[in-house]
Amino acid sequence: MVPEDTIITTEVGQNQTWTALWYTFRKPRTLLTSGGLGTMGFGFPAALGAQAAWPDRLVIDIAGDGSIQMNIQELATVVQHKLPVKVLILNNGYLGLVRQWQELFYKKRYSHCQMENPDFVKVAEAYGARGLRVTEPKDVHDALQEMIRADGPVFLDAVVEPEENVFPIVPAGEAINRMIGELA
Repeated sequence: MVPEDTIITTEVGQNQTWTALWYTFRKPRTLLTSGGLGTMGFGFPAALGAQAAWPDRLVIDIAGDGSIQMNIQELATVVQHKLPVKVLILNNGYLGLVRQWQELFYKKRYSHCQMENPDFVKVAEAYGARGLRVTEPKDVHDALQEMIRADGPVFLDAVVEPEENVFPIVPAGEAINRMIGELA
């Protein structure tokens, strides 16, 4: 759906892993991510910088609903400087990777990982950007196309399954050969 030189940024968490697993990168230096450093809020400012550096390229931040709120105010900068950054928010109402760890390793004793999110469409509109929402899998393709084709900055709030897990995952303190789960 996107040009091969599209720059993808990520926050940290399930969204980061899903991006690495399922997005087909076709050119070098088109993924900007904090890697394993666990930096929530990295992707949106990285997208802003990438868009400023490459104004003619499509830049998409694939964000989690928790991470985007770390630097959501940078939408003011994006709008002020007319940077057409696109943000795909995977909104599951949790700090997803924290919830997944608590499910897998702490018998679902969830602590401080469920979120009461703002209306991301209204937040985008309040800053002067475009806000879109998709709640049904059948509508994802059209919503993504609308986001990509829009002239200015866009927040696409993609409401996803709250307890979807990402695999494979390496338990804390274990070696890479001790990962659990596998790709389907």
